[in-house]
Amino acid sequence: MAPNDSAATGTTADGGVGRRKAARYIVPVAVAGVAAATIGLVPALASSGDPELPKIGAQELIEKIAASDTQRLSGTMRISTDLGIPSLGGLAGAFTGGEDGPGGRGGASADPKDRMTELVSGTHTLRLAADGPDKQRLSILDDAAEYSLIRNGDQVWAYDSKSDTAYHATADGAGKDAGHRAGKRSVPEGVPTTPQALAEQVLEAAGPTTSVTVDGTARVAGRDAYRLVVKPKQSGSTIGSATIAVDAENGVPLKFTLLPSSGGKAIVDAGFTKVDFAKPDASLFTFTPAKGTEVTEAQEDEGGGKAGRSDAKGLEGLEGLVPGAGQLGAGDQGVKGARVIGEGWSAVAEFKVPGAAGLPDKASQEAPAEARQFLDALGDKVSGKFGSGTVFQTRVVNTLMTDDGRVYVGAVTKEKLVEVANGAS
Repeated sequence: MAPNDSAATGTTADGGVGRRKAARYIVPVAVAGVAAATIGLVPALASSGDPELPKIGAQELIEKIAASDTQRLSGTMRISTDLGIPSLGGLAGAFTGGEDGPGGRGGASADPKDRMTELVSGTHTLRLAADGPDKQRLSILDDAAEYSLIRNGDQVWAYDSKSDTAYHATADGAGKDAGHRAGKRSVPEGVPTTPQALAEQVLEAAGPTTSVTVDGTARVAGRDAYRLVVKPKQSGSTIGSATIAVDAENGVPLKFTLLPSSGGKAIVDAGFTKVDFAKPDASLFTFTPAKGTEVTEAQEDEGGGKAGRSDAKGLEGLEGLVPGAGQLGAGDQGVKGARVIGEGWSAVAEFKVPGAAGLPDKASQEAPAEARQFLDALGDKVSGKFGSGTVFQTRVVNTLMTDDGRVYVGAVTKEKLVEVANGAS
């Protein structure tokens, strides 16, 4: 793949142009969900040389993505995610199907809400297939096991071969819209899925605070592609750029790379290593649990609706890249009383933690010594006009919790958080 500093071709487009159309382009892998955030470079994804392609401008390339009507594909992709979040070690199993966690056999669970969150860290190999709006399949490949999420019409199945457990849900109604809703209910918000899903989030968020350019060409999974680069115009964001490799023939995003403003390896790198746009075999979208498989039926009231979705428009572009972003507004189940300071990539949400008086001071006896040491190790103490507080950092989203219970959170640097908190005091 062409390096990020390759010579630019084409023109620059402010992010607002064509963004409404961009939401229509995605190959319908609805069973994997689209919501989300979040993601080193994978040398295996690149091929030899950068192809010579006709010049194209950013606006024209965005329109090419929006006009793409590709609804069939099959292939293999790799996704690497590095949000800079410390590993939970054995604690993760208690929540996502470890030996002592909830669910089926030995704590295992085939529920997508438990399993798809695996994609928010580490490197994974996925196998994808789609045949129109009603048939999709996504499989996470392990050394000796496979986890698959399958949608066929109004039927959604998930199967974990390691534990021989399955999960079954029925979509509300039929057709494209119902399938899309079923997919969103099956996968948690913020879980990265495909280059198409990740690209959609960025293009929908593009606005006056965003620069969009065409920056050379690349070969991805053996196919010629243009490199569309999206960058914040503002300072203070933790996001440096997002690069989308767009198939030169059909406009399908083949690879997505999200880089931090601080430099270093990618936050998210997701791309096809192999892709075919022919009709997939119909057997990929059928599933019947074998005798002895433990099946869990979805609850009737699972998911659905938009309660708790964000009114914090400045953060909505992070919704599919960062777990929890886009849910900091004033939705029925969101954070009450939140307000957004700033706009675009530098937006910061401010709210008061209900009933909280901030973190216990180090010298306070309100918390055990071990707890205070743990908090000190995770965060950096800061002070300013707002008083004092602690900044908790990842490679994308940073959070300032003041000692009097105010919280400031956004995809901005520690310095920007302190600046915003000072200005709000």
